Amino acid sequence: MSLLGLMSRVSAAQSVPLTGREAASGLLGSVSLTCWIFLLVPQLIENYHNGNAEAISLLFIFIWFVGDITNLIGGLWAGLVPVIITIAFYFCIADGVLIGQCLYYKNRNSRRESLERRRRSSTETPDPTTPLLGRHFSDNLEAGPAAAQRDALLNGRRGSEMEDPLTKMLDEGEDGGRSAWVKNTSSVLAIALIGCVGWVVAWQSGMWKPAPQGENGGVDMAVGAQVLGYISAVCYLGARLPQIWKNHCEKSCEGLSLLFFVLSVLGNLTYGAGILCHSTEKNYILTNLPWLIGSLGTMAEDVMIFVQFHLYAVRDPPSVAVA
Repeated sequence: MSLLGLMSRVSAAQSVPLTGREAASGLLGSVSLTCWIFLLVPQLIENYHNGNAEAISLLFIFIWFVGDITNLIGGLWAGLVPVIITIAFYFCIADGVLIGQCLYYKNRNSRRESLERRRRSSTETPDPTTPLLGRHFSDNLEAGPAAAQRDALLNGRRGSEMEDPLTKMLDEGEDGGRSAWVKNTSSVLAIALIGCVGWVVAWQSGMWKPAPQGENGGVDMAVGAQVLGYISAVCYLGARLPQIWKNHCEKSCEGLSLLFFVLSVLGNLTYGAGILCHSTEKNYILTNLPWLIGSLGTMAEDVMIFVQFHLYAVRDPPSVAVA
């Protein structure tokens, strides 16, 4: 979603009667903006709960970040209103937080794996000068059952840590899937409600005004700002391709937040619908065509990711009948 495209629908200052189409356009635009504000939160929480961000393609987030950066620069160049600039800046900060989280978990987990490999190497490859009956063996002989009990306890802890994600998924079963569905649905409804309430408040306070009926050609802006708007739209359109490829190669979507992509679809759907609700005149459609294509294309890519969620879902193993 490009804020430069969104600004092509920003109203003039004069008082204009509120029509049904303008009200729908304003509501849809507000819901879309709310979706973008909360978009990255589900994935940030998912990464935190998993303790890693291996499911996210860094190239996906980086291209998206480039799109938000060009969007911010284009907004500054075009002299857009401070609220729009602030939101564009927020998007860049949110992208930076997600990229930082991914890099942090990647670095932390790689160090842990390196330490684990060194520990295993030191225990599995004894020094040539070590006696055949080394200290570890003699200690076990001296400690007797107590050492065996301690080792069993430690091994049990390691096993439970390794199997915990799988055990959790199997234990959740249908109840876990139903709970996730309820949580995602309630989150979407809450975000839509916040967007609607936000629009009503903005309208009543005079912060939002319907655009004049004849104002269907968009706002005037510098050519450079328009070019940056096109670049940001292309980045948004192409950002998901690395993620789709990563899911395909790994045959898994585990670690990705489904709500993240649901909000993306809702945000793009309401964004495009808001444009069309405002006007369907040829000049207006042509002005907003790059962002309409970007929204529709992004939705098609999100649908592909939904299909991957279904194809690569972890399913319970078939039960074997005992004769």
